[in-house]
Amino acid sequence: MIFLRRAANVAVLLLMAIPITAVLAAPPSAADSRKRSQSAALAQRMLSRLKVARALSINGYSRERFQPRWAPHKGSCNTRETVLARDARKVRKNADCHPVEGLWYSPYDGKWFKSVKDLDVDHVVPLSYAWRSGAKRWSEARRRAFANDLTRPELVTVSHSANMAKGGKGPQSWRPQRRAHWCRYAVSWITVKHHYRLFVTPKEKVALLNMLRTC
Repeated sequence: MIFLRRAANVAVLLLMAIPITAVLAAPPSAADSRKRSQSAALAQRMLSRLKVARALSINGYSRERFQPRWAPHKGSCNTRETVLARDARKVRKNADCHPVEGLWYSPYDGKWFKSVKDLDVDHVVPLSYAWRSGAKRWSEARRRAFANDLTRPELVTVSHSANMAKGGKGPQSWRPQRRAHWCRYAVSWITVKHHYRLFVTPKEKVALLNMLRTC
């Protein structure tokens, strides 16, 4: 009996040592897998329709050509505040609509944050990259609409450190630290470029196709 009790205690200790995330993690369901496959297939079709060309010159680019400021959205809220509130759990905003409390997940690096100071709202297709992909030829109004687009998957809350690491890079030279996010990242990138008819470079297209294989 003593031996059995000791064995039971050891088993309990071993279970306690397993990370909570491992216990809570579950394999994707068949429905989730089908959805990812369908998204990847659609993204591949959209990518095949995009023009492939060399990147344009960065000459003339500045962030202000797209975004002198975050555009107003609803009431006193601007686009950035709207995205931060959308991507948060248990968010609390002040009278000026700025989120001051909440819980945020950064999909690029898989980290959780409680302070807005640690977060950025990232443009999935960076503004400078969009400029070199055809936005250089757009009107000011179209560029501002792109920079504040809440309909397409262009804006996402991420950690400041991940956003700084990404900078203005494309998928051929940067991809999210979390491999599990590569599928969604590639689908989002392609969806945005397809909607705005931005072209892709040969290396960019290869990198996107490689990420879609993780779906």
